Amino acid sequence: MAATAKIISIGNSAGIILPKETLARLNVQKGDTLYLNETPAGFQISPYDGEFGAKMEVAESVIRRYRDAFKKLAE
Repeated sequence: MAATAKIISIGNSAGIILPKETLARLNVQKGDTLYLNETPAGFQISPYDGEFGAKMEVAESVIRRYRDAFKKLAE
């Protein structure tokens, strides 16, 4: 799906107007946060923070690895 977005002035900043169909496909609405991730192919807009997801994967692996130690500390 190809869509266009218009850049507008908002005070001293700029904003992008996204079509309703794009908002629906992203499952977002006014006021939600979107994340811009730079990829080799350009920029990707997503309602999910890719960096947070990568950090959570690392955290989950640490938790699995030291599960017994965490249980002892929680006592």
